[in-house]
Amino acid sequence: MPTRVCCCCSALRPRYKRLVDNIFPEDPKDGLVKADMEKLTFYAVSAPEKLDRIGSYLAERLSRDVVRHRSGYVLIAMEALDQLLMACHSQSIKPFVESFLHMVAKLLESGEPKLQVLGTNSFVKFANIEEDTPSYHRRYDFFVSRFSAMCHSCHSDPEIRTEIRIAGIRGIQGVVRKTVNDELRATIWEPQHMDKIVPSLLFNMQKIEEVDSRTGPPPSPSAADKEENPAVLAENCFRELLGRATFGNMNNAVRPVFAHLDHHKLWDPNEFAVHCFKIIMYSIQAQYSHHVIQEILGHLDARKKDSPRVRAGIIQVLLEAVAIAAKGSIGPTVLEVFNTLLKHLRLSVEFEANDLQGGSVGSANLNSSSKDNDEKIVQNAIIQTIGFFGSNLPDYQRSEIMMFIMGKVPVFGTSTHTLDISQLGDLGTRRIQIMLLRSLLMVTSGYKAKTIVTALPGSFLDPLLSPSLMEDYELRQLVLEVMHNLMDRHDNRAKLRGIRIIPDVADLKIKREKICRQDTSFMKKNGQQLYRHIYLGCKEEDNVQKNYELLYTSLALITIELANEEVVIDLIRLAIALQDSAIINEDNLPMFHRCGIMALVAAYLNFVSQMIAVPAFCQHISKVIEIRTMEAPYFLPEHIFRDKCMLPKSLEKHDKNLYFLTNKIAESLGGSGYSVERLSVPYVPQVTDEDRLSRRKSIVDTVSIQVDILPNSIPSDDVVSNTEEITFEALKKAIDTSGMEEQEKEKRRLVIEKFQKAPFEEIAAQCESKANLLHDRLAQILELTIRPPPSPSGTLTITSGHAQYQSVPVYEMKFPDLCVY
Repeated sequence: MPTRVCCCCSALRPRYKRLVDNIFPEDPKDGLVKADMEKLTFYAVSAPEKLDRIGSYLAERLSRDVVRHRSGYVLIAMEALDQLLMACHSQSIKPFVESFLHMVAKLLESGEPKLQVLGTNSFVKFANIEEDTPSYHRRYDFFVSRFSAMCHSCHSDPEIRTEIRIAGIRGIQGVVRKTVNDELRATIWEPQHMDKIVPSLLFNMQKIEEVDSRTGPPPSPSAADKEENPAVLAENCFRELLGRATFGNMNNAVRPVFAHLDHHKLWDPNEFAVHCFKIIMYSIQAQYSHHVIQEILGHLDARKKDSPRVRAGIIQVLLEAVAIAAKGSIGPTVLEVFNTLLKHLRLSVEFEANDLQGGSVGSANLNSSSKDNDEKIVQNAIIQTIGFFGSNLPDYQRSEIMMFIMGKVPVFGTSTHTLDISQLGDLGTRRIQIMLLRSLLMVTSGYKAKTIVTALPGSFLDPLLSPSLMEDYELRQLVLEVMHNLMDRHDNRAKLRGIRIIPDVADLKIKREKICRQDTSFMKKNGQQLYRHIYLGCKEEDNVQKNYELLYTSLALITIELANEEVVIDLIRLAIALQDSAIINEDNLPMFHRCGIMALVAAYLNFVSQMIAVPAFCQHISKVIEIRTMEAPYFLPEHIFRDKCMLPKSLEKHDKNLYFLTNKIAESLGGSGYSVERLSVPYVPQVTDEDRLSRRKSIVDTVSIQVDILPNSIPSDDVVSNTEEITFEALKKAIDTSGMEEQEKEKRRLVIEKFQKAPFEEIAAQCESKANLLHDRLAQILELTIRPPPSPSGTLTITSGHAQYQSVPVYEMKFPDLCVY
């Protein structure tokens, strides 16, 4: 019962006290006296200067009733405060608000759940009121702390616990709404507040039984869910908080998320972490996306020594964030993302290599194997992230990223790469090569350049082709696949999948366009380089079926995308050279590889013959394939690449009808207007520094005019220097030396023949001397007899005398329209 006073004493009391006392009935069950409440409201509106005293007196009564556990009167007092608060909006309301907040704090401090919920409801109503002037002295530190504590309620009764948690979440939501509309709203974004608010919301969000794995913006929860489900209400409040974040306070709201996920070990498994960052990325303003990505990268650096699964969980979160950010503004973080990911890729490979080296017998081996598998999970997550990020970038940025990744790929014998591999060893270096090329493969997927020069500039093509000469079949496969991504501009690769004899190429519905001038220039400049890598790639001893399939696809794509009449002739020369190399077998390849090359040549010549549609050419190719089907099926891809295929003991005794003949091909193409003079000149690849860098044995090169003359006179480990300049005396010695084995004689004869018949376009491919010096220098050095050209074509017939080829190497000269005999 309220304290009653006598009539004379009541008359002496201030009017505002009398009006306040009158709103309380004798029995609290009767509720607020509405008539007297209207009088009190009218008095407060008419005399706003009294609001401070009214609030103080109500707070005094409420504090007394809370201590005495008079809940009924507490409810009446709060109802009266709410009505006064809603009715009064004058300048004098500021002191009244202080009394109001003091009373709310009293309720929140009480141990009774009903009073805590009552205080929260009143605070939420207050938070929704827009004040006319800002408050420069009011702070909400207590409310942030108290509401956050309520979010973690552990009451024994589940219903009461849920009710308290909902009240805490709604209170936090009220604080956020009140402060962001205030002139001093920056105070709520201080780390000490965010470190309480964000974990409280995340704690309740964890109670969602099935974490949504959606990829699009999450739908807004219904009003009923907001009121009844703490998890849904917390998620909605979290979205609202992030949506109000600005450039200066974005990081303060995101960093507590990492702390919460670390503390509760939610990176493995990381479903909840992914869910949280999806909410973050969809809730913040698009232009701030790069801030979140930078924070994830920074946290990944901070946790670089954690378990592989934790790192993989963080990288997976980065992938989800990048997937959303790539659709909007990424900002300056593009290279930072790739640089950080590649750094962690190197670290993962280094950890994997260290585990392999430090592994011991018994259970330690099992642990090491488990770590290796976990590191592979990290590596795959990094590659997926790189690929997804790269594939969503615009073309100009993707080109930069391709160059950036290619610059990281280590190549033996060079220091051009920018990745530290000092701690990796050979096995780790090979692993990082594979990982980087897989990343590059992901980035180039779906890349469509208008011209091949844009996709494969010289600064990118040269380092890309270097790993294609490595003595590792997997590296070579990745290089070819990257080239296919960049070369296949009309999505024909899927139609060419698998090496086979295609009965009718027209059924594939190949898409192609007329070769543009830029593509023609590209092939003139880089065609020999591409042919060389395909030629050498076919002759590797560790090739498997996939290597031959990818090499076949490379030839087919060059034919579709880049082949004019001249390129077609070069490709046919290349195919015939591969056939000859398989027959002669200078590299001592196993029989399976020799038959594999023969099958590749058959599949490609069948394809190109139908593409250019010359009847006589098609007839010759079909006839050879038909004979092979009957007599030598191991020369066809459908048979040689089966698990069980009978291989011949030798190829020297086979009938020439089983081979594709240059003279018949030249005859068939010449009848259709093709310039077939070059078909009579065997294709010979160039020798470059890549042979040394890739640890392969050097080959004869007519362009540099160097040849292996005396292999037995030089140590076998010094392969690169095992060359001499071809001179007349050297050639004479190579031919006339008696006692030489028949195999060596035959080898030198082939070298001389190739030198004599090599086309001058190849011999002079990289010359820089002026053409007008050719006549004088040849006359002085070679003592040549020069006969005028027999035809208007401008060719010169040059007959060598007894001079020596020693003063000026031929590769330094230009030979326009010359023919050597």
